Amino acid sequence: MDRTLQLRGFVILSVLALAAISAFPPQEKVHLGLDLRGGMHLVLQVETDDAVRAETENTIDTLLSELEEAGVTGVDVDRSDDLGSFRLSGVPQDRDEFIEDEVVDRRLLGWRMNRVGDRLHFDLEAQEMKNLRQLAVNQARETIRSRVDAFGVAEPVIHDEGLGSNRIVVQLPGVDDPERIKDIIKNTAFLEMRLAKDGTGVFATEQQAQAAVGDPSKYEVMQQDLRDENKNLIGQQYWVLEKKRVLTGRDLKTARVSSGEFNEPVVSFILSSEGGKKFGEVTGANIGRLLAIVLDQRVVSAPSINGRITDQGVIEGNFTLEEVQDLVTVLRSGALPAGLTNLEERTVGPTLGLDSILKGRQAGLFGGLLVVLTMLVVYRLSGVNAVLALVLNVVLVFGALSLFGATLTLPGIAGIILTIGMAVDANVLIFERIREELRAGRTVKSSIASGFGKALSSILDANITTLIAAIFLFMFGTGPIRGFAVTLSVGIFASVFTAVFISRWLFDMTYGRRQRVEKLSI
Repeated sequence: MDRTLQLRGFVILSVLALAAISAFPPQEKVHLGLDLRGGMHLVLQVETDDAVRAETENTIDTLLSELEEAGVTGVDVDRSDDLGSFRLSGVPQDRDEFIEDEVVDRRLLGWRMNRVGDRLHFDLEAQEMKNLRQLAVNQARETIRSRVDAFGVAEPVIHDEGLGSNRIVVQLPGVDDPERIKDIIKNTAFLEMRLAKDGTGVFATEQQAQAAVGDPSKYEVMQQDLRDENKNLIGQQYWVLEKKRVLTGRDLKTARVSSGEFNEPVVSFILSSEGGKKFGEVTGANIGRLLAIVLDQRVVSAPSINGRITDQGVIEGNFTLEEVQDLVTVLRSGALPAGLTNLEERTVGPTLGLDSILKGRQAGLFGGLLVVLTMLVVYRLSGVNAVLALVLNVVLVFGALSLFGATLTLPGIAGIILTIGMAVDANVLIFERIREELRAGRTVKSSIASGFGKALSSILDANITTLIAAIFLFMFGTGPIRGFAVTLSVGIFASVFTAVFISRWLFDMTYGRRQRVEKLSI
């Protein structure tokens, strides 16, 4: 046998063996998408403006703390309506160099400081703001992934829509409690601890609390929901709290479910070493004062500080056990850097998914059978070559999907059926060229060689243009559209390989070794 023919046969068998090992058994190796398995599909928009505002507030806290340590008091803050901007008044001009050198250049990278009259203007640089927005999307994606993993969802698909996009696609197959999982994902869980204003307590109305604020640059009003023993909302009360945060969720080392004094479910937490040191200083200096625990801008409880606390504490808030479990999940995975807006939501039941599989299988078998009959009727024994290449094409597609961990969706099944048609189309181009060569009086061997050679450019042209379209669908599409694009792309490579490489090898194996071929059944 020709050595080149043997080498080609070895390559083909190796590729097919790898595909077969990867694809079988398909029910275990091929991952099904939401529309086939059932589950939940969300498209979430990260409100990156929130991240910029949070960075601005952290910067203000840092500046005020540094100025206070340097002996500068009575500084007023004017929060500009423009994102990433604020103004300070009451800072002596001889302190500008200290702020520029010791604070801005060392700790507040990306901020520009400029004095206009008696006010200091601080503005976030455009590139730093862009980086901050992208970082918020990346952090939100990884935080969502941590929460979903902690909840125990198998094979979740979580990704953003590309560089510069603030949208995150979340696909969760097999979810049986979509509302709870949605609450866990979207819960910002921004934990803060703030001291209540000394000498004031809780107020029944917001107007009373606002009247007790005094200096709005140092204090603000926050709401607390009141619930009965059945967790039903029965009203609100209001607290006047210091704007300066004692601790945030970033200072937590871990959190876990625990039991309170009356065996009620609570969240116990352990602080990081730096957080513990800071917390010890504040609690030691404010024994007897109320410390509000704030979650997502709402007070959940406000216990009295009875002594110095350095390393651990408890969050109480009239929670149910499920609420405590969910709160522990989001605290351990970290707070979201920004809020999320739900842009799209779809829930597919497993029964509907099974029906989609059955209908897709029927469509594939029916379409495949029609193709097989057409090829055998039109091209006779040469059609067997095309049918065999077609079967191997499907094996390669499923092998590639399994090997790369791709997810098969209902549009993906449509992509497989489309690639079957494209694979047959390539064989049709080749066979018609062979027929033309035979009609022109050429020998069978030369007609086969010429048919493959002359049809190659048309096959590549059709498949490359389709591949480009598939790439754009993958880049700009979401969910099922991406599934279709992936399957179509894999199918294009498989169809070209089977039609050009395998089909030619089968012809050469059948006729190449003969000295003379009188007739070709086509």
